Amino acid sequence: MAQVTAEELAARYGGAYKWYVSLTVLMGLIAMIASATIVNVAMPDIMGEFGMGQDQVQWLSTAFLASMTAAMLAATWAVKAFGSRGAYNISLIAFVIGSLLGAFSTNDIILIVARIIQGAAAGLAQPLGMVAMFQVFPPNRRGSAMGLYGMGVILAPALGPTVGGMLVDNYSWHYVFFLGLPFCAAGLVLSSMFLGTATESKRPPFDWLGFILLSVSTATFLAGLSNGQRMGWDSAFVQGAFCLAAVTMCAFVVQERRTATPLLALDVYYNSRFVAASVVGFILGMGVYGSTYLVPLFVQTIQGYTPTESGLLLMPAGIALGLVFPLAGRLSDRFPPYLLIFVGMALFAVSSYLMSYVDTDIAFWTFAWYVVIGRIGLGFILPSLNSGALRVLDHHLISDGAGAINFIRQLGGAIGVDVLSVYLERETTFYAHELNAMQTGGHAASTLMHQLAVALDRAGVAGHVAAEEGKRFLSHMIAAQANVMGFRESFLFVAIIFFVALFPTWYMRVKQPSRPTQARQPTYLKSAK
Repeated sequence: MAQVTAEELAARYGGAYKWYVSLTVLMGLIAMIASATIVNVAMPDIMGEFGMGQDQVQWLSTAFLASMTAAMLAATWAVKAFGSRGAYNISLIAFVIGSLLGAFSTNDIILIVARIIQGAAAGLAQPLGMVAMFQVFPPNRRGSAMGLYGMGVILAPALGPTVGGMLVDNYSWHYVFFLGLPFCAAGLVLSSMFLGTATESKRPPFDWLGFILLSVSTATFLAGLSNGQRMGWDSAFVQGAFCLAAVTMCAFVVQERRTATPLLALDVYYNSRFVAASVVGFILGMGVYGSTYLVPLFVQTIQGYTPTESGLLLMPAGIALGLVFPLAGRLSDRFPPYLLIFVGMALFAVSSYLMSYVDTDIAFWTFAWYVVIGRIGLGFILPSLNSGALRVLDHHLISDGAGAINFIRQLGGAIGVDVLSVYLERETTFYAHELNAMQTGGHAASTLMHQLAVALDRAGVAGHVAAEEGKRFLSHMIAAQANVMGFRESFLFVAIIFFVALFPTWYMRVKQPSRPTQARQPTYLKSAK
């Protein structure tokens, strides 16, 4: 089969080619990235069917994000080895396999394996799509291109829970795995027409050692993080996991410096402004996936929302995001990227801060507007972050930079979900202990329990039964309040992180070169005159 380059396809299809490529890559990206969050609304049902606890069910999200993070770094090699079309098709087929495996899972182990396969496929496709769109758009339109790309990357996980909730309520959680299959089929058809097949004359070697080291480091770190609260942070397992993660990460850095074909080109990190963009990207990943994990969990466990209602809560935010992205993409071509990122980070921080005041009685639309503010902020961040990060790099590092910035954002998402899950459990436990300690004889809660026991006794309930019912009622109230306080502290934690991220955002600004003025003469030349 004759190889076809992107330049030949551009000549064949003319000016519309860039839109054909965009449609092709977005078709698959929407299906894959929506899967990162669509399972969140199904978690209570999955927990009930497989008997999973919160510390176990969060692996459905973490496993997806962790495998996506590692697979992203293989995208550059995959394009060189199989061409854009081949690499994209491999990711689509792998995603279909993972989706079918998840839909027909009979236990939690198979389900987590399915999520790992889905995540790896999504990780391979994301930087491939970014580079494909970045290259077919002219330099003065690349901000718009990144805005369009960002619409798929962020809008999909924002709207995924809405559709997922409807499927869970009307059918079952198994059906959320079928949602992406039509998009994958369309992506396979479009790629056969619009993506190039050109490969290098000799297939480049793959850095298997680096890939294994990175995978082990990521998996062990997340395992230690997720089990720390349950097993104890000083337990042998947790400390061993963190030590192994640190050792393998150091070995990964050494391997990337010595190998001729690194997964992660560390040269991009010699640019301090790219480093600042990476810090912002890491925090962005934490915010996107962490908040999308927390919000459905809060409204379903605290307010008793159905999965559909939980998804509908996020729908206005998804619509707002879809409206903001094209505008933000155009603005990123006209304004300095750091300025739009700064505004977006501040909006998301304000949104998370407002959520730190939620309670069991918060109105649907009040909470929905809090989420909308944050999503508007995200709409300003991503197109500017991608274009701002890549434009500071030399041309030969753009592909590596795209993989690196996506890698760090997804790593932030994987770690963010784990951190917030642990933080939520830790804060909930802390407030439960504090509230229980306050229940002294003279406390109002104890008085309330006594009054409830008296009322039950007057209703004909036996005294010891009335006392037990009063204790059960008080225990339920304490647990509910502790849960609410745990969520409040978690949202506040996200807000603080985003406020802190304003500092590296400000550092991302590119200093304007000074005007060419007449150089000041040294003192010794003046004295010579």
